[in-house]
Amino acid sequence: MAEKKSLFGRIAQLVKANANSAIDASEDPQKMLDQTVRDYTNNIAEAEASVAQTIGNLRLLQDDYRNDLRTAEDWGRKALAASTRADGFRTAGDTVDAAKFDELARVAITRQLQHEKEARDAEPTIAAQEEIVAKLKAGLEAMKAKRAQLVAKRDELVARSRTAAAQNQMMDAVKSIDLLDPASEVGRFEEKIRREEAKVRGAAELAASSLDAQFEELENLGEVSEVEARLAALKAENRQRELGS
Repeated sequence: MAEKKSLFGRIAQLVKANANSAIDASEDPQKMLDQTVRDYTNNIAEAEASVAQTIGNLRLLQDDYRNDLRTAEDWGRKALAASTRADGFRTAGDTVDAAKFDELARVAITRQLQHEKEARDAEPTIAAQEEIVAKLKAGLEAMKAKRAQLVAKRDELVARSRTAAAQNQMMDAVKSIDLLDPASEVGRFEEKIRREEAKVRGAAELAASSLDAQFEELENLGEVSEVEARLAALKAENRQRELGS
């Protein structure tokens, strides 16, 4: 019985240990979860074999118990038959045969009592084994239910893992787009063109300034020429007056 209780304890430990087997995600999630399901399935198969053996042992005990009861009943009928024959011989005055059959009745009763005792002695063991088998079956059903939950959790986690991977891939793509944003590239070219345009405007202003200076210089030369012309006219006028006088 202690062995069977120990077996039930191992099944309980398997239920507890395997329920937390998906916590560590250091490996590939799907491969790790698939392996966890396989390990749990193997544990269930081992537990089923142990439970089947325990049930088989219980059935043997029950068979022996029923056989003891049947055998005890058979010896009881034989004791009754022998006692009846003994009474018949005694009524007929045959004390010798009467004593012989009474002895046979005593032997039959002794065998009857022996098998009845064996049956009574087996009853507590059978009751304990039946309780153990019931617990083992319940534990096995719990393991199967836990496996179904584990498979469902495996499918859920794999789907979530794939979704997360797709989201990470999308975020990487978005980051790449941000780094190579066409708008920012256009802005860079626009700024470059603005600088070129500013340079042209600066050059135009410089050219305009130079042209103004040239025109100013021409204007200054015109003023000098006019002064000289007027001076020459004055001199000519003075010479005319001198000649006239």
